[in-house]
Amino acid sequence: MDHTELGICVKALKMPSVLAYYADYAEKAGKEQWSFERYLYELLNIEREHRRERRIQKLLRESKLPLSKTLDSLEKTRFPRLINQQMTTLAEGSFLDRCENILVFGNPGSGKSHTICAIGHALVLRGHRVLFKNCEILVQELLIAKRDFMLPALLRKLAKYEALIIDDIGYVQQNREEMEVLFTLLADRYERASTMITSNLLFSEWEKIFKDPMTTAAAIDRLVHHSMILELNLPSYRLEQAKKERTHG
Repeated sequence: MDHTELGICVKALKMPSVLAYYADYAEKAGKEQWSFERYLYELLNIEREHRRERRIQKLLRESKLPLSKTLDSLEKTRFPRLINQQMTTLAEGSFLDRCENILVFGNPGSGKSHTICAIGHALVLRGHRVLFKNCEILVQELLIAKRDFMLPALLRKLAKYEALIIDDIGYVQQNREEMEVLFTLLADRYERASTMITSNLLFSEWEKIFKDPMTTAAAIDRLVHHSMILELNLPSYRLEQAKKERTHG
């Protein structure tokens, strides 16, 4: 067979890895006496693996997750065994199928953001669509969309993500209009997709966020109905590191 014709055929099928490896694998198949089925499988398998790798890289770029905040870089020894068990379970991603929410509470510096981002990275590696957003920035984007009569379109765009990570909810106190658009987002995702939230405020303090008792109760109800809660009652990691540096300095 003319190799040029074969190359044209493989290019048309958009199989770059098959194009790159078919000659090497043909030589290997001859030496090791592979069957036609084995040769075909090896070629298609490498194409599948490379496509998966490219898709993961695309999902990772799209997620906006901080690259350094992974499970490997997380100091798991700081956490109680139960928290580590919960993280292992969440990293498997089955909660996404059930549209469950993940709520991570803790003091500033306790590792909330790193924990939730590490879970996000694990989900991306499993092929899930994840988006990381700082709460203040997300709220401003929602407000701009509402002003421009584009809020429904933005909600549809966000609904495509299986997991939306909202970091530091309540860290900066927002006004009523800002919290209304955040509530609209939470209500829109309720039982349709998973929302993952970090906060240094316990539920008893969430009226500071949503300003109104009824709205606060409704927001909490939607988040907690299907959820897993991680409480990181730990001292600040940054303070611990600063103390160590002063001790060794």
